[in-house]
Amino acid sequence: MRNDRPDGTLTSMLRLRIISAYLAVLALAALAFASPILHAGAFSVTPVRIYMKPHDRAVALTIVNEGTTEVALQADMNSWTQQPDGSDVIELTEDMIVSPPIIRLAPKARQVVRLARLQPPDLGRQLTYRLIVREVPEATAPHDKTIQVPIALALSMPVFITPPNTARVVDCELSRTEAQALEARCANIGTAYAQIREIVVSRGKQTLARFEGGSYILPGARHTLAVKGDQAIEPGPAQMDVRYDDGKTQRFEVTLP
Repeated sequence: MRNDRPDGTLTSMLRLRIISAYLAVLALAALAFASPILHAGAFSVTPVRIYMKPHDRAVALTIVNEGTTEVALQADMNSWTQQPDGSDVIELTEDMIVSPPIIRLAPKARQVVRLARLQPPDLGRQLTYRLIVREVPEATAPHDKTIQVPIALALSMPVFITPPNTARVVDCELSRTEAQALEARCANIGTAYAQIREIVVSRGKQTLARFEGGSYILPGARHTLAVKGDQAIEPGPAQMDVRYDDGKTQRFEVTLP
């Protein structure tokens, strides 16, 4: 699509729309951890998460065109870190390559894509990346005179290179906001990622509040998670059970303020 305006306004608007759609799909992708196949628009990717060991030089995944028209895709490897406040930092990297990086799929066709590691692993900590596969709609758009602003859908898959003897170490505390809502503040001081699937605050056999989601906490970062209950919760001692993506649960003895 050509930009005929000297001030680049049309290009800027297109970028903003694409970025907005891209970020929205990334947020949805983060919640899709329970599915073995991840879908966006007319294509799917499996596996959802890619695990590698330090001695692995390459790994394969499969992309399928689920639609009835040809789809063009671009795959990029990105380093993935988090700020201390838990915000993601995604940057293109040459530590790993994707082959092939450009994929054209006929309807119902599939393509095996390989990720190859170029840099030696860090044996002291887990390395984290994001494989981002996005549609390139302008590559398959019909050539007519109609003005179209295509929205590129994208999927983001986490890639973990995990040495032996690395592990998450999570510490959580519970607090109240000024609006009397409960918040769990969890920090990962370990050497591998943590993904919190559920938090249950209880007192005896009574469940007081709950969080459900798929929040990743990379080493050195912390997240604040809203833990919601159906009624007012009295101050006093309680238990907070944190369940992770591997099914293990960690209990914290807390005191509700």
